[in-house]
Amino acid sequence: MKTRRPPFLLLSLFFLSPPGRALPPEMTPKILMAVRKGLDWLARNQNQDGSWRSAGSFGDVPVAMTSMAGLALLSSGSTPTRGPYAPAVQKAVQFLLRNVHPSGLIATQPPEGSPMYGHGFAMLFLAEIYGMEEDARRQALIRRVLERAVRLTAAAQSMDGGWYYSPTSQEDEGSVTVTQIQALRACRDAGIPVPKKVIDGAVRYIVRSSNPDGGIRYTVHNRGNGRPAITAAAVAVFYEAGRYDHPLAEKALAFARRHLSPSMIGGNFFFYAHNYLAQALYQKGGADWEKYYAAISRNLLSHQRTNGSWSGSAAGPVYATSVSLIILQLPLGCVPAFQR
Repeated sequence: MKTRRPPFLLLSLFFLSPPGRALPPEMTPKILMAVRKGLDWLARNQNQDGSWRSAGSFGDVPVAMTSMAGLALLSSGSTPTRGPYAPAVQKAVQFLLRNVHPSGLIATQPPEGSPMYGHGFAMLFLAEIYGMEEDARRQALIRRVLERAVRLTAAAQSMDGGWYYSPTSQEDEGSVTVTQIQALRACRDAGIPVPKKVIDGAVRYIVRSSNPDGGIRYTVHNRGNGRPAITAAAVAVFYEAGRYDHPLAEKALAFARRHLSPSMIGGNFFFYAHNYLAQALYQKGGADWEKYYAAISRNLLSHQRTNGSWSGSAAGPVYATSVSLIILQLPLGCVPAFQR
């Protein structure tokens, strides 16, 4: 199980007196102020039932949006019981726990579009919550939900080792597959049993989907060009598993960096791609991360709206704001799944 670091409350950062930790040097006062405004916007825009909704062109996907917003709040150091955003985190947890199907699928009823995305994000968020929960009964409930969710994901894996938008499709594609891999690894790190053959099969799927230039294709049987966003996501899951020396990891990272600029916001996949590219470079560390973080943070701050949110994603402002906050707060190291 990954070490659960003590909460590093964002409020403490503004008084420059973090409990036992120095302020990350890359997080300037301007970045901290932008983060606080963004977190406050998320908290203000949470629905009464604990959810966030997309308001984007992909339709209403509250499980996915709630999980992403929850991860952004956890990234500040708040937990379900501690920190300025604890009430919002707790309401998000309760919303997700109310939307667990008997099959183990975490989705609204009837299921929202492409429910495996939301299922994967919810598993990731709840796996982080499991290690932070202080109430033994709620922790036991979350464990049962995660165990069922893992079984659902394992049963939904295709013959080729990937996943698709629906748990019953028996098809696969790269972006959903990456979501499930990251969620399964977060569950495993939290102490939830995950069959090794499921993750091994998924990693093989990513490897088999690669082109000689390091790009990862949309599906394993697609013979087209690599997709930069999916490639960045694949690198993130390799690094989060400690597979820095995997033969594909460096080639895929080089491909993603050639095609993804941190200096502009544009296209439907900007936030998706940089969510994962930022995680990968943070995991790697060193000069590449420092240069990237300086550029992406400068870009994000220049595009933040006056109310604290971000826009520019087809998935809507909740998603754009959540991803922006996750990226900006990576140096805090508050979410174990994203830690080095």
